[in-house]
Amino acid sequence: MQMTKHRPLLAAIGATSWLLALGCTAHLDHHELNHDSTMAPIEDLSRSPGFSFGVVADCQYCAAEAAGQRFYAQSEAKLKACVAHLDSLDLQCVLHLGDLIDRDFESFDVVLPIFAELRCPKHQVLGNHDYSVADEHKASVPARMGLPANYYDIETHGWRFIVLDGNDISRHAYPSGSLEQQAAIAYQAEYAADKPHWNGAMGPAQLAWLEEVLQRAGEADERVILFSHFPVFPDNVHNLWNDSEVLAVIDRHACVKAYINGHNHAGNYGARNGVHYLTLKGMVDTLETSYAVIEVHPRHLKVIGIGREADRLLTIR
Repeated sequence: MQMTKHRPLLAAIGATSWLLALGCTAHLDHHELNHDSTMAPIEDLSRSPGFSFGVVADCQYCAAEAAGQRFYAQSEAKLKACVAHLDSLDLQCVLHLGDLIDRDFESFDVVLPIFAELRCPKHQVLGNHDYSVADEHKASVPARMGLPANYYDIETHGWRFIVLDGNDISRHAYPSGSLEQQAAIAYQAEYAADKPHWNGAMGPAQLAWLEEVLQRAGEADERVILFSHFPVFPDNVHNLWNDSEVLAVIDRHACVKAYINGHNHAGNYGARNGVHYLTLKGMVDTLETSYAVIEVHPRHLKVIGIGREADRLLTIR
């Protein structure tokens, strides 16, 4: 597995310049059939996968009492059981799709050592709640989570996994009153006034980087899966503030086969221009558990849901 990386910082393009610039699927077994479904070819179903990987979304641990259906403290035990199970499988890697914690920098001390017990390579995605820490700790969050960069890409078995950061432009990822936070407030007011403040956007530097990586992947005949905390499709209150910009980039590159994210704890699915957009259900929102193993086959992705996560067959165009 080879990795390249790029560290996006709003400061890299200048927070002040921001202020100035602003002047298809089928469920298996007992799961409900999705109306956008297309089955994988029968001859492909019996073939062994080229490789498999694990995905978990919204562990969202903190030492707090449950609130509604969010069982924060119980995420510690659920993550331990999840790691033990995934370690029993032959996986290429495991990704956690953001919101490893719910709040408090000290919460990382509980769940990061559990995630680190995975024997296979493991990768983190930045979520909005990962920044629900005191201002003096916000800049330390990516390093504390062990990220090589806020966004980066990985090559494996002829596939390229691209990890994205929806906190580039964010009201929560930077200290109160900072130029970066002021820029995000102005950006939301200009472009996403009707969207929740807890979402965010990908900045122009990251979008340009994504375009370049996808161009190279297409030229190398690689297939691509994008991973983010925030969804971009279908239209939903949880989507990135600039979901249409991200979709426009994806639309230009046929190498993209899937976009997998968390953030919307209820889960979601949509297909658009041959790309599967899968939102995993949140682990924190259940007394059971929720995560998935994805088998990568030549002509389909097989999602094996654990707990309340659904099984799916996603045909590769």
